[in-house]
This record gives sequence, structure tokens and C-alpha cells, in this order.
Amino acid sequence: DDETLCCAGVIQRVLRSGGRASVVWITSGDASVLDLLIEGGPFGGAGRLRELAEKRMLEALRATSRLGVPAAGQLFLGYPDRGVSRLLTDHRATPYTSRFTDAAAVPYSAALFPAHPYTGESLERDFGAVLERVRPTLILAPSPRDTHPDHRAAGQLTIAVTARHGLLGSIRYWIVHGGEGWPSPRGLMPGVPLTAAPRSRGLTLAVFPLEPAEEDRKLEALRAYDTQLRTIAPFMLAFVRSTELFARLPGRDLP
Repeated sequence: DDETLCCAGVIQRVLRSGGRASVVWITSGDASVLDLLIEGGPFGGAGRLRELAEKRMLEALRATSRLGVPAAGQLFLGYPDRGVSRLLTDHRATPYTSRFTDAAAVPYSAALFPAHPYTGESLERDFGAVLERVRPTLILAPSPRDTHPDHRAAGQLTIAVTARHGLLGSIRYWIVHGGEGWPSPRGLMPGVPLTAAPRSRGLTLAVFPLEPAEEDRKLEALRAYDTQLRTIAPFMLAFVRSTELFARLPGRDLP
């Protein structure tokens, strides 16, 4: 859902201007135990979490299709939810096994590279292959200051791999989990600007203004994420605002 929360306005504007847009999802939400508890029925363990990930991927396809992203630009890598930082540190060469899905390799047929091992080296190769395929001029990536461990790791991954491809200056950074109580106020408040996250302090933020029609389409896309709206709707809807915020630099790490 992060591409819609933080980047839906930019995606729409790029496409309307005749540009190309692609979205790459590093993980597929297969550690979302709370969603299964809310759905009810037997927990089912690893199998049900993989089924949830398949559902999440379908929701992501619907959301980005509503923004105008073509099928060729909807790219899933299928790496382990809540495990990306482990891949980039102590599992660079040895496969990591997800404690949620029991998988040690990409288990999803819809992924770009099914069966690739859960290692940092494999993730970096796959991400590099996406860059070669897409050849982006603008990259919107999670900030290493985000409090979600997968977001921080994805930001660090983006910095490392884009640097090797000479694209480091093309990154603009967004934050989803930006500090206690943010975004504030919670809930749907169209037409109201998004305030800066506490964890973006010290960073110069570019403000991207959304037109009312872009804001409406962003909400329409966000409503595709049914599984998550059932658990964190006030948080997610708080990103449907009249602006989106991006930092040119990642900034120094915060605790």
C-alpha cells in the first residue's frame, strides 16, 4: 500500500504527462498475523499467511491499476515480510527462513523471480535487474528514517543498488511510519496538507500538491486495500491529503 499512501499523486501526474511509471513491491505482507485474526476462522499458520500475501498482491494490482500503472509496471519480488533487514545483514549469502511462511525462497508464482533464495545477494541482484528493466529517471523510495524495519532496509537497499547503477541522485525519499501519532490528525481529511513527520526533522522536504481529482483517485486506489483498511483505516486514510512530501536526501540515521 505504500506506493498509494505516499506516491499516488506523483504516479498519476507522471502518467498523465506521458511518462512511464512502475511499482516494485519487495515484500507481500506475509507476516500480517493481525489481519488473519480479524478475518476469523482457523489461523492455519504458514499456509494461510501465504494465502494472505496472494490476496495482498491482488489488492496491490487493483490499487495501482486504478492509478493507471500498466501490468508491465507492476513488479513483485516476494521477499520475506519482516525479514528484509536480516537479508541485508546476517543472511547475505545463506538463505533466511521466514518464521511466518516457513519459506526460504520466493514462494509466489506472481513474483518476477519465483524460487529465488531469501538472501541479501539475491535480493540485490533482483532489485538491480528491475532497475535495468525499468531504467528510471525518478525513484521514490522509503526513507531509512522510517520506523518500520522493512522500510528502513528497503531504503538502504535502494541507496546501495542505485549507487552501483549511477542513479543515486534520482532518489526521493518518503516516510510512512514517521513517529508517534503521525500523520495527525488521523482519518480522511481531503484538501488538508500533509504535515511533516517528526522523523523528517532536519530534512528539506519537497511539497508535491495534488489536484482534487488526483486526491479522489488516490482515495479510490487506497480503497482496494481491503485487508489493511479493516485494521488500520484511520492511519491509511490520513495520507489522502492535498500534498505528498519527499526528501532529496536520506539524512543521518535516527534511533
